Amino acid sequence: MNLLIRKIFMNGIVVIPLLMWLSEASFWSSLVTALMLAVVAYFIGDQVILRMSNNTIAVVADIGLAFVFIWVAAYTMDWALALSEILIISLAVGIVEFIFHRQLGEADNNRPEMPVI
Repeated sequence: MNLLIRKIFMNGIVVIPLLMWLSEASFWSSLVTALMLAVVAYFIGDQVILRMSNNTIAVVADIGLAFVFIWVAAYTMDWALALSEILIISLAVGIVEFIFHRQLGEADNNRPEMPVI
């Protein structure tokens, strides 16, 4: 659970200001969007894709997920976001995801081994 909170915080630091700067999104709508994106990306990108593949594939998948998610959010909330601006936000999320995946790997390496009976 600690890792999910860390992911929400890390993504929020990037997504909230960029959404507010590049569109007319309010703080609260940006916060909800960042929160939902982080939760979806955690369960799909980190718990499924990253475990089945490697960091590079998971980061690319997270960038694509962020792009589609923010595009749908912008359409739904009628934000004036160009595709290039959505791509900028998605690439910034990708950088954060790369760092987060490395932290996940370190956390897994520091986890004590379970004894086999």
